[in-house]
Amino acid sequence: MKQAFRMSCAMLWLLVHASANVPAQQVQLSARLNPQIEKIVQEISATNIEANLRKLVSFGTRHTLSDQEHPTRGIGAARRWIKSEFDKYSAASGGRLLVTEDEFMQPAANRIPQPTKLVNVVATLPGTTAPSSQVKDRMVVVSGHYDSCVCSQSMTDGESDAPGASDDASGTAAVMEMARVMSHYQFDATIVFMTVPGEEQGLLGAHHWAEDAKQKKLNIAAMFTNDIIGNTLGGNGVRDNRRVRLFSEGVPSTETEAEARTRQSVGGENDAPSRQLARYIKEVGERYVNNFDVTLVFRRDRYGRGGDHNAFLQRGFAAVRFTEPNEDFSRQHQKVREENGIKYGDVLEMTDAAYIAQVARINASALAAMALAPAPPSAVAFKSARQEYDTRLTWQAATDADTTGYRIVWRETYQPFWQRSVEIGNVTEYTLKGLSKDDYFFAVQAIDKDGNASVPVFPSSVRR
Repeated sequence: MKQAFRMSCAMLWLLVHASANVPAQQVQLSARLNPQIEKIVQEISATNIEANLRKLVSFGTRHTLSDQEHPTRGIGAARRWIKSEFDKYSAASGGRLLVTEDEFMQPAANRIPQPTKLVNVVATLPGTTAPSSQVKDRMVVVSGHYDSCVCSQSMTDGESDAPGASDDASGTAAVMEMARVMSHYQFDATIVFMTVPGEEQGLLGAHHWAEDAKQKKLNIAAMFTNDIIGNTLGGNGVRDNRRVRLFSEGVPSTETEAEARTRQSVGGENDAPSRQLARYIKEVGERYVNNFDVTLVFRRDRYGRGGDHNAFLQRGFAAVRFTEPNEDFSRQHQKVREENGIKYGDVLEMTDAAYIAQVARINASALAAMALAPAPPSAVAFKSARQEYDTRLTWQAATDADTTGYRIVWRETYQPFWQRSVEIGNVTEYTLKGLSKDDYFFAVQAIDKDGNASVPVFPSSVRR
C-alpha cells in the first residue's frame, strides 16, 4: 500500500512538473479549429496570387520616382490597378470592404530629390464589435509595399526596369488575396489591408500611415508586414518551400526607463509584445497550415536591414515581418541583366506562387484568429513580489462582452516557446500552485465562448 501511495505521488508530481521534459518546440495551446478560419485558409488561391504577381511585374517599374500618369508603366499605373482590384473585392463583399487612398506629399529627402506624391492604397474591413467610450476600435494591420527599385545601381533611377517580383510584388499580391477572401467574412476587430509605396526610400508610406494612426490614437493591436516572400531558391543554392522566417524585436523600441527597470527585475527580454505576437502567429498558423514551418527569428530584421514594420515599432505598436527563408541577393535591387554567366534581377520566373499562397495562409489564419478573439486582458501583473513557491497572477478583465474566461500559459525560463496552459473561468486572479516565478515565465490570454483566444499578455509589473 505504501509503495502504491508513493507511486501515485510520484505520478502526480510528474504531471504537475511535466513541462520540464518538453523539448524546445511550439506546443499547441488549443486543439480547436475554427471552421471560419479553415474556410479562409482553403480559399486562398495560388492562381490568383500568380495573376496579381504577373500584373504587378507588367508595369515595368514601380519605383517611387517613376511615372505617375502613364497608363501602363510606372508606380501610378500600378497604384490605380491595385485600387481597382480592391474596389472589385469591395463590390463582391456588398460594400463592406472600404477602399481609400491615403495621399500625401513627401518632401525632398536623402532618396527623394524633389517633393513627390505618395499614395497608400488601403482596404479596411470594419469589425463588428462597436467601440466603447473607454476603448477604441481594435485594429489589425497587414501590409506589403508595392514600390520597387534597382537600388544597388541607383537609389533614384525611376526609368530602368525594376520588376520587383519578390521585393515586393509577392507581399502586395498576398495582401490583395487576403483582402479578397477575408472581406466575405465578419470579425470582431477591424482588419486593415494596406499596400504602401516609398519603402525603398525609407519606409515613407508606412511612416506616414503609422504616424497618422498614432496621432489619432488608433487601437492598433498588431501589424504584419510581408516583404520578400516570393522566392524558394536562395543564392546559397538551398531550395525551401516549407518555411518562412518571422522577425520580431525583443526589447521594445519605445521602452521607457521605468519599463526597462521592470524588465530587468522580472525578466522579459524575450517577451515584448512583438515577440508574443510572433509566438501567437506561429502557434495559430501551424495549426491551420499543414507541413509548413514558421521559423521565429529573435531579432527585429535581417542584419543591417529594415522593413515597414519598423515604422510601427517606433510608434509603440506590436509589429512583425515575414520573409522567405533563403534570399538571393543577386535578385534584389538589381537591374535585369546577365554578367559572367550570372543572371541578375528580381524577375517573375524566380517566384513561386504556391509558396506565397502558403505564407498568405499563415498570415490569414493568424489575422482571423486575432480579429475573432476578444481583446486581451490588460494590466497583467504578479500579485506579489515576495519569494514564493506558487505564482499568483492578476489582471484587468478584457473589454469584449463575449469574453468567457482566460487561459494562463507558461514555459521554463530557458525555453523559447510556451509549453503548458490551463483554462480558468471568468476571473481576474489566479494562483498556479507549485510553479515558481523564478523558474517559469507566464502570460494570460482572454477566451470567448467559441474558444477564440487573444495574444498572450506578459506580466508587465508587480503589485505589492
